[in-house]
Amino acid sequence: MSDEIVEPLGSGEPAGHAKTPKKAAASGWVGSVLEYYDFFIYAQAAALVFPTLFFPGADPTVAIVASFATYGVGYVARPIGGFVLGHWGDKHGRKNVLVLCMLIIGVATFCVGLIPSYHSIGVWAPALLVVLRLVQGFAVGGEISGASAMIMEHAPFGRRGYYTSFTMQGVAVGQILAAAAFLPMATWLPDEAFHSWGWRIPFLLSAVVVLIGLIIRRRVNETPAFLEERDGDNTPPSPIVEAVRSNGADMVRVFIMMLLTIIPVVMLVFGATFATNKAYGNGFTPANLLWLSLIGNAVAALLVPAAGALSDKIGRRPCLIFGMLSSTALCFGYLYFISVHNVVLVFVFGLLAYGVAFQGFQGVFPSSFQEQFPTRSRVTGFAIPQNLAGMATAIMPTVFAVIAPPGANVPVIVGSVVFGIGVVAAIAAYFTRETYRVHMDDLGRKDAPEVPRDEYERRRHRRLAAT
Repeated sequence: MSDEIVEPLGSGEPAGHAKTPKKAAASGWVGSVLEYYDFFIYAQAAALVFPTLFFPGADPTVAIVASFATYGVGYVARPIGGFVLGHWGDKHGRKNVLVLCMLIIGVATFCVGLIPSYHSIGVWAPALLVVLRLVQGFAVGGEISGASAMIMEHAPFGRRGYYTSFTMQGVAVGQILAAAAFLPMATWLPDEAFHSWGWRIPFLLSAVVVLIGLIIRRRVNETPAFLEERDGDNTPPSPIVEAVRSNGADMVRVFIMMLLTIIPVVMLVFGATFATNKAYGNGFTPANLLWLSLIGNAVAALLVPAAGALSDKIGRRPCLIFGMLSSTALCFGYLYFISVHNVVLVFVFGLLAYGVAFQGFQGVFPSSFQEQFPTRSRVTGFAIPQNLAGMATAIMPTVFAVIAPPGANVPVIVGSVVFGIGVVAAIAAYFTRETYRVHMDDLGRKDAPEVPRDEYERRRHRRLAAT
């Protein structure tokens, strides 16, 4: 059956160009897989090898803090990338910015695998690490906003949540590949070999990653919504000014809600160090946490589209609020069972928090947050608060290492901070506009009319039957 959908005139959807939802979802999915594979192999290395390889010293706490600081510095560049690449995406199209993101991050990641250790070149080693991490962060700053805008604008009315969720399924699969790339090295190589050269192999594989990604991204079609804006000479001279002036409150709410990205940070970055680092004394092996990342993301990859589809049926806000409160509450148990060395219950609570509950947020935010903005400023309006929030949550492992060092009550201290973020995010979600029954042409308006539920369900079921 043809993937092309041409909306009729007067439907409230862009009608001048054909939508290709499956092709857009596939290209966004593959691009996110490849790009976040690159980004998260750095996160794995920051937790498992960088403290000793690039920051040797007598005080292990200082090494942990320094390693997490280089992980977090990539997020410092993400708002800059969100501003520059979001502007580019709103002015020149979603497709071009996604190809550029892929090229930049692939080259930077490959180069990380070539950096000599501290013992070889001294302070230049961590300095090069910081520079390349900044380049990575700049590129990723445009990825989720650009990919989710592309998919959402190609998706048929009534199925935007489902199709746009594939952006985040791609992120989950990218993390699976990142964990899988490290797992054989950490499991089968002697410790000395793993720290010497084994950790470099996943980074060097980025040469293949970037080639595949560029081929796929170049084949995707530009979105009908953007083409309609461009054909009507309606692209804004300054998307950021447009976004702040017309949707400033929406940007603030998106920032607050995106703080829930603390969940993968505390589960897969800080949690890995809390479990494996000798200074904390919990005795887990790197392989334990790599398996949790691998299995947790496999569960997430299965549930993300289900959460997106559910949000098309019952709305975005109920799914978001459930994911926010339940995933952050479960972090208490996850951290507690690390502290008492219970491997089985660490896996249970880790999978429930990250693999299951968090997907109520993860599978829905790409559509919900994109729908808060009009086409003219959509990529910029989402990219800037998303990346500012990412920067805030990325520095939290460093904060946690300071406020909950070895010997502190880590589960209570860290768990309380994480749950507090969940509560604040849920309050912001409650006051966010519900948009799942709003037409594309009306998105971003505070007074946007909703399609009546009965009519919406009829149209949605017709579309389901057609696809």
